Parts: sequence; C-alpha cells; structure tokens
Amino acid sequence: MTLQIDHLRYLAIEGVIGVGKTSLTRKIQEAVDGRLFLEEFEENPFLEDFYRDPQHFAFQTQLFFLLSRFRQQEQLVQYDLFKSQIIADYMFQKDRIFATLNLNEKELTLYNMLARILEKRIIKPDLVLYLRAGTERLMANIEKRARAYEKDMKRDYIENLNRLYDEYFWNYDETPLLIINTENLDFVNNDKHLEQIFLEISKPVRGKRSVNFDL
Repeated sequence: MTLQIDHLRYLAIEGVIGVGKTSLTRKIQEAVDGRLFLEEFEENPFLEDFYRDPQHFAFQTQLFFLLSRFRQQEQLVQYDLFKSQIIADYMFQKDRIFATLNLNEKELTLYNMLARILEKRIIKPDLVLYLRAGTERLMANIEKRARAYEKDMKRDYIENLNRLYDEYFWNYDETPLLIINTENLDFVNNDKHLEQIFLEISKPVRGKRSVNFDL
C-alpha cells in the first residue's frame, strides 16, 4: 500500500495510551520509506513504579520522560528533512498533558519552568495526527497487548488522560491538526481501514480538521 505525503516532511502521531500510535507510525513509515522516530518509553526506569504508586513516583517519571524526549528531539536538528521524511509516534509538547495530570502544584511549577526552556529548541511537525478512541476501547487495547509495566494501570487514569488530551487538542493551534476517531477502526488488521486513514493524511491540511469513519 502506497502513500503520497510529499507535502509533509515531519509528521507526528498522537493519542492516548493504547490508541495505536506506534502501530500506525510504523505502517506510515513503511509506506513512505521515511525515517522512523519512536518514543523510548520503555527506557524509563520509574514507569512500572509509577503505575503501581503514582503519588510517590510521578515527578521522577515525568522528569525522565521530559529529558529523554528532549534528547531525542535534538536529533531532529541534525536530520536533513528535505531528504528523509520523519514519522514520529509522539510530539514533544504532549509531555505537558501528562504533567498536568500527574504532578502536584509545586512539582508542576518546577516542571513547567524547565519545559518552557526546552520547548524553545524543538522543531514543530508539519502535521499532527491525533487519534481518538473511547476509554473502553483504550482499556481493551491495553489489556490485549499485556505489557508488564501497564498491568497496574487504572481505568480512571486513562479516562482522565483521555479528557485532557481532548481538551488540549480542542485548543491546539501550533501546527495543522488532523483528528481521526478510531473507535470503529482496526487499521492494524484491516487494510481498508488503513487505506482510509492514508487517504485523509494525503490531503492538505490547514488549521484543524476532524474525521469520523462509518465503516
């Protein structure tokens, strides 16, 4: 399956845990033969402890993610975006969504001071693709993939995260934004569903556009 997105040099795919960001990122990268850019979340040594005991491990977890993602993003400066398209399964600014949910007031103040400094050096995507799904669908996907560090993840956490993601992208205007409701999609196993997503990505996007499929 081919995909023509020559108008995009840097595409970032976002969405709540379990929505399928990385799976779709890999499929898009294969279709355009671009450079794959994946979040290194499994390297976070505090992650499993955080899901088990959020109150005591939130700040360490969040700070590690912020600095790890910044280190990754610095690599983008070295890439020639005119020779190789970048397909990423996250955008740097998403870290603030998690920080808002996970940190207390004092921790969030310190976090925001550091985040604002780092964000000044970040390259913005040409397009952000936000994948949406309901909490039940997300929880089912999380349970299905059975990652060890997610075994203690709570439904309330995903529900609150889902709400914050929606609020964030409802007000997002830093780059063109394409919102796709994936509730009825199985783009991993159904080529027709994947083809529909490819078709939407191939269209020029100015401002914000939302798509719901009835397949």
